[in-house]
Amino acid sequence: MARTCRRWLLWIGITLWMQAAQAGTPYKIVTASERGTYIQIGRDLAKFIAPSSQIDLEAVPSAGSAENIHRLRYEPGVKLALVQSDVYQAFINQGNAGDSNAAAIIRPLRVIMPLYNEELYFIVRADSPMSHVHEIRDSRINVGALRSGTAMTSTTLYRMMFERPISDEKITFHSNEDALIKLTGDKSVDVVVVVAGQPAKLLVDMRPEARALIKLLKFDPEHPSSKTALRTYFGTTVRAANYPNLLTEDIPGLAVKAYLVTYDYSQPFTRTRLGQFAKSMCDNFGQLQTGGHPKWKEVSLAMPQLGQGWSYFAPTARELEKCVQKAAAKTCTTEQKILGLCQ
Repeated sequence: MARTCRRWLLWIGITLWMQAAQAGTPYKIVTASERGTYIQIGRDLAKFIAPSSQIDLEAVPSAGSAENIHRLRYEPGVKLALVQSDVYQAFINQGNAGDSNAAAIIRPLRVIMPLYNEELYFIVRADSPMSHVHEIRDSRINVGALRSGTAMTSTTLYRMMFERPISDEKITFHSNEDALIKLTGDKSVDVVVVVAGQPAKLLVDMRPEARALIKLLKFDPEHPSSKTALRTYFGTTVRAANYPNLLTEDIPGLAVKAYLVTYDYSQPFTRTRLGQFAKSMCDNFGQLQTGGHPKWKEVSLAMPQLGQGWSYFAPTARELEKCVQKAAAKTCTTEQKILGLCQ
């Protein structure tokens, strides 16, 4: 009887262990709002990449990039984060300027890979006299929630373009949805800044009648105030095909780079899991580009040189470097094809 009981307990233990192994290690990736692009990117990683790396990845909404950095640094279970380049750089700059808290937060963080450019949208009322971003200087501007990437981007860009911060009486920190209500309702806001990769769900979901209420401002790269902004941000095109209910033609815009970030983990198990995650990224990248958010089509697995104070995470960098080398080895020259040396 005792022997049968021990066998039964052993069988239960093995079964539970196998179920746990199949379920994968639970990790979280912090993203942004439920209606943004980041959370869709996080869900794509959970669906197409995490399973092959034995990770059970949960895409968690957040206020945005600044909060993501804090949560990656201090919240148990958060192993990955999506972060805008200007927010990451702002933490580095604050640390270099003597802020020990900022330095402690950002120093152990590591980049897995750059992703894509996120578009900046400047939304005003349809009857607004403004038509370009450089005209927002004296406007009441909603920059997004506190500790969000949008707030950092909005305020950084404003300071660059106009050489002063937005005044306290003209800045608000409402969510995108609440800000749009105030923009078109009580009109206590003149400009709503939204940062999201196109097609951005918030704008895609707008009905045709929205064109009578709001419009998007154009970015003029030739205007003097735009020159400084282009040292940090990138010129882009907001495509009418993505927002047929708002735009009748493509308009020039501005964008910021998004990155996939982690922590410089020293535990062998975590380093192995994240290395497997990078290998799965290599093996399943095609699925991301065909079955994931359209922004994946703009992503490359190549790892460009990072700025001062930025570093790649070694275990994932090794896997992605092997992936890039493997892809390069498969590339055939015309001469090799003629000689039948490769196809």
